[in-house]
Amino acid sequence: MSYQYRPRHGFAGTLTPVVKYLLIINVVVYLLENLTGGRAMIYAFGLVPRFILHRLALWQFVTYLFLHGSLGHLFFNMFALWMFGSEIERYWGSREFLKYYFITGVGAGILTWLTSMNSIIPTIGASGAIFGILVAYAMMFPNRPIYLYFFFPMKAKHLVILFGILELISSWSHTSDGIGHFAHLGGMVFGYLYLKRERFSYLLRDFLQGSKSRREAQKRLWEEQNRDMERKVDEILSKVSREGMNSLTPEEKELLKGASKRYKQH
Repeated sequence: MSYQYRPRHGFAGTLTPVVKYLLIINVVVYLLENLTGGRAMIYAFGLVPRFILHRLALWQFVTYLFLHGSLGHLFFNMFALWMFGSEIERYWGSREFLKYYFITGVGAGILTWLTSMNSIIPTIGASGAIFGILVAYAMMFPNRPIYLYFFFPMKAKHLVILFGILELISSWSHTSDGIGHFAHLGGMVFGYLYLKRERFSYLLRDFLQGSKSRREAQKRLWEEQNRDMERKVDEILSKVSREGMNSLTPEEKELLKGASKRYKQH
């Protein structure tokens, strides 16, 4: 997968601090993988679901993000990190961007672990965090054109929706080199939930309050309706006092009957 992007400045001008350090760390770790043979390092620091509980290897939820299975795997992840992450970091600031990067990356690891707890196949790569960054980019710049494979222009929001559908369809399997679709999907899900956290916090609060909130809402609604009805009843009674009962319209008589019934019920 390739992208075409035309930055407003040169490469040095678009390389933000956190993105720069992440690029350096990932490249250095990849070189260490190749110098050490890779296998032992991958099983020690890659995300091996079975090791999380059996060996309490909780650090793997973070360290797996910095390992990659091939030069191509590393290149496309880092290219996407630079292309999309730099602009997001400029808008959010370095601290918020770094927090989001690890929230989506760790979240992707958690979903991978939950869906394959007994697997000994390591998952590696920054792809979960990268897919989280794609979600953020699409939400910030939904109509920004991105050239898929350098030739096919798509709006950012449509590209992310397409990726989400493809990852959902493919999430039943993990590839043999440790790149899992659940990691990609997890990064997108955790990224979206984090960016919409205020809305979901309100929904969660209402859900936890449950019937109490509903009773309070019903009580407020009844009180508002009751005040409105009292006002109308007072107007009708004033009319009766001035003009007599025969002056009332059928609608006013029906309203008095309904008010009487309502007061008896409550």
